[in-house]
Amino acid sequence: MNIGVDIMGGDFAPEKPLEGVKLAARELSENDKLFLFCKGALIRDSLSDLDIPLNRIKIVDCDENIDMGDDPIRAFFEKKNSGITKGFAYLKERKIDSFASAGNTGAMMVGATQVIGVANGIIRPGIASYYPNNKGKNNFIMDVGLNPETKPEVLFQYAQIGNIFAKNLMKIDKPKVALLNIGEEESKGTSNTKQAYQLLKNQDEINFVGNVEGCDLYNADIVDVIICNGFTGNIVLKQAESFYSILNQRNISDSYFENYNYENYGGTPILGVHQPVIIGHGKSSGLAIKNMILLSKKMYESRVSEIITKYFSHGTN
Repeated sequence: MNIGVDIMGGDFAPEKPLEGVKLAARELSENDKLFLFCKGALIRDSLSDLDIPLNRIKIVDCDENIDMGDDPIRAFFEKKNSGITKGFAYLKERKIDSFASAGNTGAMMVGATQVIGVANGIIRPGIASYYPNNKGKNNFIMDVGLNPETKPEVLFQYAQIGNIFAKNLMKIDKPKVALLNIGEEESKGTSNTKQAYQLLKNQDEINFVGNVEGCDLYNADIVDVIICNGFTGNIVLKQAESFYSILNQRNISDSYFENYNYENYGGTPILGVHQPVIIGHGKSSGLAIKNMILLSKKMYESRVSEIITKYFSHGTN
């Protein structure tokens, strides 16, 4: 497959993205080709240090960059020769099969929704993340920051999307899907969560297990897929990252809490658009970039974006 990577995106570009490319190349197959969107003159001298056969790399020259402080919409359409803008053009034209960047999140969303396009029937796409569970694997949480407020119908669609993702990429036959709430009771929560509960309660396609509280997010015996609005999900995700940071600061090593290291996951997929798009953390290390690239490959090979699109077009998965 052809994997697109924005080398100029992130706080430590281009050094860390290049390091991530080198690490990822060791785990990719010989048939995988990396399209590096960057200022070619800036990195050509570094290519010999990557220890990757040149026939597995293609440099796409970009002499502009969308900075973190840029207005996402204006920069995306004005900086037509930026790595992010060119990356989405290549993805739309099927020159690459996936695109990933640790750069400007807003610009990535502009490209995903306005260039690649939202699947027919999707009210709002969302971004999702893994959440470590007590079985040594991961649960799945959506949304984690794209839509701070979500209507009941959107939460219902997130449950459908999460169900498809868990089946096809996480290989869970019958995912347990739950709403994140302030209590297990059906009557608890905001107006939106209570209405979403009723929508999920009265359907057959999803294994809806009701409400789940914050204390059970990690419990694989209770839940696999956690549904919430982006405001709540982002707070949950950032708090999880802080657990890892606090333990590191106190020199405490624990194999379970090592799973809270964001570097192990690489990025968050945008779900509900037609093709695989991954957003990395702005402060991504080489390890995080590597895992962002590997997640891009898994997303493409699982066909999960295509399956979601087909599901909402035809109503089956």
